[in-house]
Amino acid sequence: MSEQITQEMKASGVAQVLVFLKPSADKTASSVRANLEEHFTRSEYSVASSVAAASKSLTASSIPKMRYYRNLGVALGTVSRDGLAALRADKENVEQVSGTPPIRLIRPREVSAASLTGNYTWGIKSLGVKELWDQGLSGKNVLVGHLDTGVDGTHSTMKDAIFNFAEFDEIGKELTPKPKAHDSDQHGTHTAATIAGRAVGGKNVGVAPQAKLASALVIEGGDVVARVIGGMDWAVGQGVKILSMSLGFPGWWTDFLGLTKIIRARGILPVFAVGNEFAGTSRSPGNYNQALSVGACNEQLEVAEFSSSQLFKRKRDPIVPDLVAPGEAIISAKPGGGYQSMSGTSMATPHIAGLAALLWEAKPNATVNQIE
Repeated sequence: MSEQITQEMKASGVAQVLVFLKPSADKTASSVRANLEEHFTRSEYSVASSVAAASKSLTASSIPKMRYYRNLGVALGTVSRDGLAALRADKENVEQVSGTPPIRLIRPREVSAASLTGNYTWGIKSLGVKELWDQGLSGKNVLVGHLDTGVDGTHSTMKDAIFNFAEFDEIGKELTPKPKAHDSDQHGTHTAATIAGRAVGGKNVGVAPQAKLASALVIEGGDVVARVIGGMDWAVGQGVKILSMSLGFPGWWTDFLGLTKIIRARGILPVFAVGNEFAGTSRSPGNYNQALSVGACNEQLEVAEFSSSQLFKRKRDPIVPDLVAPGEAIISAKPGGGYQSMSGTSMATPHIAGLAALLWEAKPNATVNQIE
């Protein structure tokens, strides 16, 4: 049993679980979903019920027993011990039952006021991006998934950059009607502009300035696992080629491993931050060997002191991160206009997502492995 499930069962008698359907299961069949749903329960001890109780707009009856994500082929909900046993006994449809460790934004180590004085950030220069631009590459026709705190769609760098935007509420339901692209914090606008920010007055912060973003507001707060998985499922449905996530849960947890495998199997490159907790640490899913894990370096191309790194006792990909990218004193867009500087692996990750967009434009028939 997942450690997360065990601890939740001990504490409250129920646990939130993620159910992966077998490849052979008919994921479009309503009967399959109905059979799954009967094993889930509503409980006052669940994460969703706690969120609803604290909300002015939600009620316990508004919480579904189970959320099904058809693009990923997984289900999420709360189970009792009997429900958990029944799911595990369903050998025909259920591949695996995993826990849901609390996922969190990877907060910057430093945030400061800044202005963009040169035509290119040091990150763009150090990655040799301008040389790729000179070859005619810009990320055109490449769609990048961006799961974060949202993005300020009115910022000048975001003009025509947003292909689609979604927001997932406190219990993981996509808001309708669709809201205008906005940032609930400042993190998302910074990372989004690093991926695909358009040049403004000849000044550049975006690595792939003609790529498009499918950006979802999924964090922080509420039933964050439901919000993030909802965003992942939505991004897959949008047809993204790259998924950029600067979030994770500290330590090694295998619960999201199946999701990362599914993302990759769908022909999408998962570009995930490794964390800002210094050497000897890392975050999942950024420490999975199926992810392209990203650490941070400074302008001298030295690994940033805060950048997480870890050695695992496994044959494949034993060291994380896989690479480091510009992540210290990175200038990018600020919600409401202007720019600011941030430091963190969250800033390094969108550099690599943007670079992957340039490479995919150059080789549109390349596989995920080839791009990586």
